[in-house]
Amino acid sequence: MSDPQRFQGITLNRRQFLEISLGGIGLAGIAIGAQRFLPLRAASPVSIPPLPGGLPNQGNGVNPMLACRDFDYGTLKQESGRTVREFQITAGITELELNRVVRFPAWTYNGRVPGPTLRAKEGDRVRVIFHNHGGHAHTMHFHGIHPSGMDGVEPVRNNDSTVYEFDALPYGLHLYHCHIAPVTRHISKGLYGAFIVDPKKERPPADEILMVMTGYEIVIDDKPHKLYGFNGLPNYFKQHPLPIYQNQLIRLYLINVIEFEPAVTFHLHANFFQVYPTGMTLRPTHETDVITMGTAERHILEFMYPFSGQYMFHPHQDEIAEKGCMGLFNVLEGGADYSNSKSFVKSAKSGIVAGKRL
Repeated sequence: MSDPQRFQGITLNRRQFLEISLGGIGLAGIAIGAQRFLPLRAASPVSIPPLPGGLPNQGNGVNPMLACRDFDYGTLKQESGRTVREFQITAGITELELNRVVRFPAWTYNGRVPGPTLRAKEGDRVRVIFHNHGGHAHTMHFHGIHPSGMDGVEPVRNNDSTVYEFDALPYGLHLYHCHIAPVTRHISKGLYGAFIVDPKKERPPADEILMVMTGYEIVIDDKPHKLYGFNGLPNYFKQHPLPIYQNQLIRLYLINVIEFEPAVTFHLHANFFQVYPTGMTLRPTHETDVITMGTAERHILEFMYPFSGQYMFHPHQDEIAEKGCMGLFNVLEGGADYSNSKSFVKSAKSGIVAGKRL
């Protein structure tokens, strides 16, 4: 499959591109419609820092920090010369501890919020065996390309099962969720998860992390209240900062499933990130430190921290951040070092490579 988001305008090789950055070629006569970027590249093997001990689940089937790097590749089979990845998913009910006083009866896939992160390679056959023991009719609707019979809109009654089978297309960062009306209720109760389809051409090695932005509506003293969080629980990464290594490429799979806001932002402190919209491009389209996403919108973000320390990430809507959608990266010394890799040309005009001016 060709890259669906190719850059417009002329094509330059890296040497020509750097010559432009250094002023060796005038920009006035060259029609470049937008800033052009090259992705970060690995300079050494990726290292994953050890996680802190004693991390609480708070009732969740997997605590949010483990969910960051927990990718389910399914049971691998070969059928008629094709790769088939088979997944077992069960809908149920799990009580989450959203904070010290609030217990929330979540609807879950495999007892966790978000559900398992399903992962396949572009063109693989995906087979999802879905069992519904959630007390209500539920489904699994996948974002992507598939036949209408596999679209996950037909109700699966309580204690019934069904099979969804389709090819993993297109590559990118997608999601799945229940599609029983009212869909907002089923999603906000916890029935959603990430679906990653890797391109045939592998991306550079990186510390890969999943973050799903979510919201809950709860009733206290007959009044509705909202809580927000990353990977299922409010304030979890504020209380338990996520460790990453300094000078190492981070690939963040970011999904917004907050149903109560028309759009939310994501802001990274003391850094910028490259954006791969919907994960459906092998080159970043732009660089920023704040991105806006509607419900179900998702992107791959890549960045690395040159300095150790703790750095916030959160929506720039303060009310949402203050109600639980707030976290910290704990940047540790050590690990792989990308700081000397010759990549990440920020733009022809700025002449910046890997955060350093040429």
